[in-house]
Amino acid sequence: MNFEETAQNIIDLTLKAGASDCDVVLAKSYGKSISCRFQKIEDLDESNEKTIGIRALVDQRQAFVSSSDIETDNIDKLVSKCVEMAKLAPIDDTAVLGDSSMFEHNAPDLDLFEKEDVHTETLIEAVKECEDAALSVKGITNSEGAGASSSKGEFYLATSNGFQGGYQSSSSSVSCSVLAGQGQDMERDYEYAVKRHISDLPSAKEIGLSAAQKTLKRLNAKKISSTKLPVVFDKRISNDLLGYLASSISGTSIARGTSFLKDSLGKQIFNKDVTIIDDPAINRGLGSKPFDGEGIKVKKRELVTNGKLNTWILNTSTAKKLGLKTTGNASRSVGSPPGVSTSNLYMTNGLKSYNDILSSISYGFYATELIGMGVNLVTGDYSMGASGMLIEKGEITHAVSEVTIASNLKEIFMNLSAANDLEFKYRTNAPTVLIESMTLAGK
Repeated sequence: MNFEETAQNIIDLTLKAGASDCDVVLAKSYGKSISCRFQKIEDLDESNEKTIGIRALVDQRQAFVSSSDIETDNIDKLVSKCVEMAKLAPIDDTAVLGDSSMFEHNAPDLDLFEKEDVHTETLIEAVKECEDAALSVKGITNSEGAGASSSKGEFYLATSNGFQGGYQSSSSSVSCSVLAGQGQDMERDYEYAVKRHISDLPSAKEIGLSAAQKTLKRLNAKKISSTKLPVVFDKRISNDLLGYLASSISGTSIARGTSFLKDSLGKQIFNKDVTIIDDPAINRGLGSKPFDGEGIKVKKRELVTNGKLNTWILNTSTAKKLGLKTTGNASRSVGSPPGVSTSNLYMTNGLKSYNDILSSISYGFYATELIGMGVNLVTGDYSMGASGMLIEKGEITHAVSEVTIASNLKEIFMNLSAANDLEFKYRTNAPTVLIESMTLAGK
């Protein structure tokens, strides 16, 4: 299928059917995934999908349709259905296409696509090597298995006001989950890695060994008494805090007035050593994209500079509601209107090393896992089940389980300091962070 020709044909049909404006999303993906347990392959799956999404706008009304049937006869039916639905939709004066003066017509190559195929045999070798490495570690008693996957996809967007563009992307991942201990004292943990190119992944052996080491650290967990104390967030969970920030400064939340940060633009919300960046142009970045979900140019932005909140995260619709311009943060899926999202969101390195942060704590909690959904982004209230390790006199002494940590996100943000150990492992990344004081509920 030629995406450019197909998209232009759909636009022509949609306008002819009565739409004043429209856009089209075309996507295809191919992937395979493999899992094994005790060296026996348990699942080997392949997927191959093509999907289409059409948005029609009729006099400030809009509707969306999507389908995995991209044959000509079905496209004609989709177009007709979409336009008729739009005519019946409620009026929405923010239902508009992106500003054509902001379109990206010279998209950069961000090396998001691995041209060479990842062979099934390569994935099989990876899962077996990964699990074997984990099981070889003394103290590991069982396995939940290892998995590996590889996928490739293409995204194409066309609008009736002059944008046409697409890009290809790929990703490969390896994971492992194992158990240690016996009976009621059994613990589990995991390791997971994903990259755009399989050659950038850590070795399968390294991933397996890391899963084993993390699992062993959870053994012999003890309960601790309720108190207020410093809390360190491991890098595996510190990025959650950035996710809460992004949701709270999203144009959707701000326009609705449902964010605890709705009156904080231009104000200090972190200490002066904290800077947070959204960068869609990182080569091979998991969140990188050459343009946003409306075809708008994207660029690196400092959302927070020296603790001060600089901007909301906006697409065209939410920007219009707030009387502002889009920040190029529109996301797009086949079956829905443009949403709002970040790309590669990260907190820059702090001033202290990981060891310096630990050594500064006489008695504290090192959180490695969070449990539950206890965050209210309207009020900022934060309460999560957690497990991790106790810090005593600057050193980690033993595992801790069955505690709850609580505070308010405004206080967490203002009392947060970051280590200098940032790694880009996910779409959203942060260093190890220290929160000066939180309430811990234990025994």
